[in-house]
Parts: sequence; C-alpha cells; structure tokens
Amino acid sequence: MKNITKVLSLLLLVLMVTSCKNEKSLQGYLVESQEKTGFITVDIPTSFLQLKSEDVSEDVKATLKSIRKVNVVALPIKGNEAAYEVEKGKLKSIFTDNKEYKSLMSMKAKGMHVNLYYTGDTDSIDEVIAFGYGKEAGVGVARLLGENMNPAKIIEMMNNVKIDGDNVGLEQFSAIFKGK
Repeated sequence: MKNITKVLSLLLLVLMVTSCKNEKSLQGYLVESQEKTGFITVDIPTSFLQLKSEDVSEDVKATLKSIRKVNVVALPIKGNEAAYEVEKGKLKSIFTDNKEYKSLMSMKAKGMHVNLYYTGDTDSIDEVIAFGYGKEAGVGVARLLGENMNPAKIIEMMNNVKIDGDNVGLEQFSAIFKGK
C-alpha cells in the first residue's frame, strides 16, 4: 500500500511540474502591469463604444455587439525612459515567442511603430491586439476581446464608432502621453 501511495504521489508531482507552462502571455503581462508604477491601465467598458449614427449595416451592429472587453496598458515615456526599453522588449518577445498571436499588419507613423495581432482563425477572430511604441510617446498595448470577429468588419465598425458615448472626455488619455 505504501508503494502505491509513493508511486501515485510521484506521478502527481510529475504531472504538476510538466503541466505548468513557463510561457509568457499577454494576459500575464497585463496583470503584472497593473501593479507597476508609471503604468496606465484602463479597462474600457463596451458601453463607451457607441455608433455615430443608426444608419449602419447590420454587420456593423453585430460586430459591435460581439465585443466583450477592451483593455489598454501603457507606459508613457516621460519619466520612464529606462523602463521603456525593458517593457518594449518584454512585449516584443511575447508576440514573437508565442505562436498564438498572428500578425495582421504593421505600420510606422509619426515616430510610432504599431503592430496589429490577432488570435483565432482569420474569419473568426477572438482577440485583436494593437502593440505600439515610440520614443516620443512610450509603449502600450490595447486588446479587444470578442467572439467570432471578422477583421474587415472590425475596421468597418471602427469607422462607424464613437468612443466616449457619455461625454467623459477620453481625450485626456492622449494628454498623458504628451506629458501634460
């Protein structure tokens, strides 16, 4: 009986050790960043995303309803110059080391590098991620969670959505990055 207990205990220990992943994830990064000083973390409720007008296609309305959550984490460059390079490197490695994140597009504009990634299938996306960095603004990542999202429909929806439906003044977030 003692041998069976030892064997089962050893088997359980081996299973626990092998099942623990040491893989870096975006979710882990977002949670860690909430505790760090200098970071701005915002969970934007989907109620802030409203249509500019009701004269849009049913696809746009359905795409908006498919969004569950929007997370934003950013580190402004002002006062965080040393941490900027470290955090940029962490995010880059998350996206290059984890095959779950597929590149959608990359662009450079006004000193910013922006990469868009997604998870899921190309016609049924579960998550869209925008990762951006620049020496003038800082580094940040925005994650849009939903179900069965279509990239073309998301772009169409973003052209028809106004953020800040309750006139809260989300422009204040851009002032943070400009150091005001």
